[in-house]
Amino acid sequence: MKIRIMVADGDEQTRDDLKKVLTLEGFEVDPVPDGITAIKHFRRYDYDLALLEDQLPELDGKSVSRQLRKMSGIPFIFLSRKNDEESILKGFELGAEDYITKPFSAKEVLARIKVILRRRTDKEDIPVRNLVFEGLNIDTMSHTVYVDGKRVFLTPKEYQLLLLLAKHPNQTFSREMILNEIWGHDYYGTDRTVDTHIKTLRDSLRPRDNYIETVRGFGYKFVEFYDEAAK
Repeated sequence: MKIRIMVADGDEQTRDDLKKVLTLEGFEVDPVPDGITAIKHFRRYDYDLALLEDQLPELDGKSVSRQLRKMSGIPFIFLSRKNDEESILKGFELGAEDYITKPFSAKEVLARIKVILRRRTDKEDIPVRNLVFEGLNIDTMSHTVYVDGKRVFLTPKEYQLLLLLAKHPNQTFSREMILNEIWGHDYYGTDRTVDTHIKTLRDSLRPRDNYIETVRGFGYKFVEFYDEAAK
């Protein structure tokens, strides 16, 4: 699958320049002109990285980044005309992976994106044999799940769903994101498919079903109460 990147900037020329360079590199790029549109796209699509102008129209980049952190753990980079120390530090405090001041070259942005994605991939490549939480053990090698020491039997889709959520604790996934990850982008089912599988998964995990929390009006997340991963 292609890496998908959002480019949220109020300047059309900047969006066009970045899209051209990133697309040539093989990335899938969604340019958006304002903060409101950026939030709508985050709710609808699954991104690997975002470029956010700090002074976006409608809703500024800092506000967008706060909303993003509630929905996803993807890395983002601030694009800004402000190069004073206070602004840069504020950007990093909001969770930015990088802060690039304007004017910049699209190739410079590309280079920084590659560093972030490479660093993120290196972390994800570290194998984890067990995902262990209080009363819940997921053996990712044998695809077995234990609740309070007793093995429970899940369907392949239920197991994939549990693994997706448990590997990203406290990250909220929309129903559409779950459909895309588990069933694929070509699947023509509805949100009810996700709700049905969440229900049967919770039934199988009782009394530890409260690990899976409903985020009303959006989707689901795995709430991490206890974490002791063993490799």
